[in-house]
Amino acid sequence: MLDDAYIGLMSGTSLDGVDGVLMVWPDGRASPRVIASASLAFPAALRLAFLELNQPGENELHRAAQAAHALTSLYADLVQELLQQAGVSPADVRAIGAHGQTVRHQPPGTASAAPYTIQLNQPALLAERCGITVVADFRSRDIAAGGQGAPLVPAFHRHIFGRTGHSVAVVNIGGMANITALPASGPVRGLDTGPGNVLMDLWCHRHTGAWFDDDGRWAASGTVDASLLAHLLQTPYFHQKGVKSTGRDLFHAAWLDTLLQDHAHLAPADVQATLTALTARTIADTLCAWDWEGSPLSQVWVCGGGSRNTTLMRMLSQALPQVPVQASDAAGWPAHWVEPAAFAWLARQTILGLPGNLPSVTGAAGPRVLGAIYPA
Repeated sequence: MLDDAYIGLMSGTSLDGVDGVLMVWPDGRASPRVIASASLAFPAALRLAFLELNQPGENELHRAAQAAHALTSLYADLVQELLQQAGVSPADVRAIGAHGQTVRHQPPGTASAAPYTIQLNQPALLAERCGITVVADFRSRDIAAGGQGAPLVPAFHRHIFGRTGHSVAVVNIGGMANITALPASGPVRGLDTGPGNVLMDLWCHRHTGAWFDDDGRWAASGTVDASLLAHLLQTPYFHQKGVKSTGRDLFHAAWLDTLLQDHAHLAPADVQATLTALTARTIADTLCAWDWEGSPLSQVWVCGGGSRNTTLMRMLSQALPQVPVQASDAAGWPAHWVEPAAFAWLARQTILGLPGNLPSVTGAAGPRVLGAIYPA
């Protein structure tokens, strides 16, 4: 029997696939340990289905249900792989934290009259397929309490990356990029800075057929265009103060194409380099603008797929010359573990009846127990 074991599953806005971990909290200690990890790539048809569902379309309720069913099948396959790796049975796992696939995110402060967030998922089916309790729908309670519903990972970041007496930042670069600020004193802060990989992936696929810019090599072959970068940085979201979160609702192909109209002369590789610089610049600008409560920022840990982009990591290091910028692997947490681990932690918080959000990050009226429980 495992002691206090949970599975976390995460499929992010990059739409590349599902990452999962099986974690245990030995003897009830606060620090968890990953005992199995696995990933499954999205089939091309499922990736395209989710991309299309990010915008209004014909018969989208039916298409959303079908995509959610296909995603849940991937989730169930990944759970079986994790159980086999660890050599345990479903009865050994207390719960699965399954985030689902975000297709709409309209939190307070957007144009939507009634704020909402939608993560496609079929947690009841997952509970049936796996024989394990499932916790899902993590974001909606925070939004109901007046929060952004995102980012939710900073509470977990505090547990594994916080250092007494030091100011540390954690940057997750998935489809979108979000930052957690862990100052030496004062409250944890966090927000979505804007696009992470989403625009780079879009442009790369359009011009090369590849789903992403492997290691940032294509961007490295181009030159950052200062005029285009300045134009992109005028986007109001980047100048919005306070708590904020975003997604493909704002940063999508039509948005990018509109801003590129006056820059049609640029070579595609130069646009790719500039989009990479946009991600690095918006992250660095946010970190530099924050007050670190008298203790300067001493470390930046980067997780998510963006940490594997050498060009992006180089640009981020150049934008933050006084601070070490490293992939979270160097802290003992491989970059692809961190987000699924966060949702295993969030599932545990829910099962224990403990809050999962941080009002200082999301702007919610107070701490809330997040998620809905689907018993095994």
